[in-house]
Amino acid sequence: MGIIAPAERLLTRVDRLDPVETGLLTVDLSALVSNWRALSTLGGQAECGAVVKADGYGVGQIPVMRALLAAGCRTFFVATVVEGETARALAPEATIYVLDGVAPGCALRLAAARLRPAIGSFAELEEWAAAGRTLGRKLEAAIHFDTGMNRLGFSPADATDVAERAKAIAPTVVMSHLSTSQIPDAPVNARQIAAFEETRRHFPGLAASMANSSAVFLPEKPHFELTRPGYALYGGNPTPGAANPMRAVVSLHARIIAMRDLAPGDCVGYDGIWTAARPSRVATIGAGYADGLPVSATAAPKKPAGEAIVGGVRCPFIGRVSMDYIVLDVTDAPREAAQRGAWVELLGETIDVEELAGRARTIGYEVLTRLGRRYARRYVGE
Repeated sequence: MGIIAPAERLLTRVDRLDPVETGLLTVDLSALVSNWRALSTLGGQAECGAVVKADGYGVGQIPVMRALLAAGCRTFFVATVVEGETARALAPEATIYVLDGVAPGCALRLAAARLRPAIGSFAELEEWAAAGRTLGRKLEAAIHFDTGMNRLGFSPADATDVAERAKAIAPTVVMSHLSTSQIPDAPVNARQIAAFEETRRHFPGLAASMANSSAVFLPEKPHFELTRPGYALYGGNPTPGAANPMRAVVSLHARIIAMRDLAPGDCVGYDGIWTAARPSRVATIGAGYADGLPVSATAAPKKPAGEAIVGGVRCPFIGRVSMDYIVLDVTDAPREAAQRGAWVELLGETIDVEELAGRARTIGYEVLTRLGRRYARRYVGE
């Protein structure tokens, strides 16, 4: 796959001792493809697309799309026109939907890249139709209805009017988005699905799409003709409260860059929020919130701290997570594993993205999409 850009640096023949960076992010593309295939099977007869927005959920849009294209994925969803242009350059024949819709003034740029906006307002519809008239053809798009998210999309009450005015463009799919698909027994799911089924009746013959990652697993099976998983592709758990059915895709290791011994009463980090209660051995690793590790993983009263795995032992973050560094209490770790230059696990076989997110009181989506650009990146399983 080769070197393509600093943000997508690929280290294909490295040992963990080789990177000059103090963090190493490893992405298992074979696990990503396995997840896509599993989700495709669960979707039955529906086509399985892939959401690759936010730089492929922080994993890397370019290598992610290459792997999925090789596996047979032909429909992709992005958020912005710029993401769409990147996707188009990689996949000249793919179908690419832009979830932002028609951002003001972007219609001709979307059309030039043969992107299909998810249109959710009459203003967007008019701008897209006008661009089509300028270009002498009807432009393809998704028609987006808001069935309960209250974020983007037409009101179902306007479906008749939307269907009539959409004759000025070339709709290819009608779509909506569930607000609580991660809660299988939430009554709102059934209400949204029913509202969507009623709305799509105004678009006979048009494909429909409603299922994100979690919705693929709902008992109602709202798969329709096209599913659009995102988070689950990258190893996130689409079924909170149950075992994660997806394979882990991302692992993250950081290097210990300094060691020191503390006496009882010594403090660590900004504001001295951690004080040694015993003779302690501590390690500073070269990763912090500038690298996407949540500052909220700092230890606080009634809240667990983030942890790293050092020689098979869980070692807590101590002091405040700072921009470039985190300090670990490695007193109980094997001395040979807790040494300057050694690598520790932040995400991987022991600590998954859900656990790190829980300890930071955030969500796994945020953890993944904030993965920093200073890490060495290694893509395996190609």
